[in-house]
Amino acid sequence: MSTAFESRTAMLLGEAGVEKLRRAHVVLFGLGGVGGYVAEALARAGVGALTLVDDDRVAESNLNRQIIALTSNVGCLKTEAAAERVRAINPACRVVEKAVFYTPETADQVPLGGADYVVDAVDTVTAKLEIIARARAAGVPVISCMGTGNKLHPELLRLSVLEKTEGCPLARVMRRECRARGLKNVPVVYSPEPPRALAAGPAEEGPGPERSGAPRRQTPGSVSFVPGAAGLILAGKVIRDIAGAE
Repeated sequence: MSTAFESRTAMLLGEAGVEKLRRAHVVLFGLGGVGGYVAEALARAGVGALTLVDDDRVAESNLNRQIIALTSNVGCLKTEAAAERVRAINPACRVVEKAVFYTPETADQVPLGGADYVVDAVDTVTAKLEIIARARAAGVPVISCMGTGNKLHPELLRLSVLEKTEGCPLARVMRRECRARGLKNVPVVYSPEPPRALAAGPAEEGPGPERSGAPRRQTPGSVSFVPGAAGLILAGKVIRDIAGAE
């Protein structure tokens, strides 16, 4: 029987759907503007276990768009901030924190066997490819988010498969790399909106201590509503699939 916390969810997904969510374990990679909203929605849907993977810390520049970022937790690990929020929403949720910079070399620290779903909300191609490949090898459903930076129109976001994406530079690279690895029909959230030219602002983002030697990259502009909308679309797909809802 659903609790008061789950009652509105049960009206839509049924008691059986709620029970499936209670028993589910989701591994979430990335707790930024997209991933934070994924964690939020999964927690509020009553997902029973979450493994949260991110090595980054909350920064002041995250406050404009990341739901886990508060002035009170700047400097904290994002895994800690997200786990605290999840437990405050749903104390019954079993949360595992993995402060890991995910690469092929560190991937064994985050086993995927036994998970019910994997969500990729990271922004590096190498990590995204490793997440997808390992999830497929483990027989676990996986969904991946493409680029949400430098965009202003959440209404253009789409749920599709990687092969059908268009207009997204990150998706173009991922299509090529996944094709080379035989990874097909990967569900994704993407936007065909052309990336906007940046106004004056921070031009580059240097590598952190765990990323020493990684190439510097252009820091994307981002707002509160596009990454969050993408995260909610990702979470909606995961929740519907787990609950068996159309």
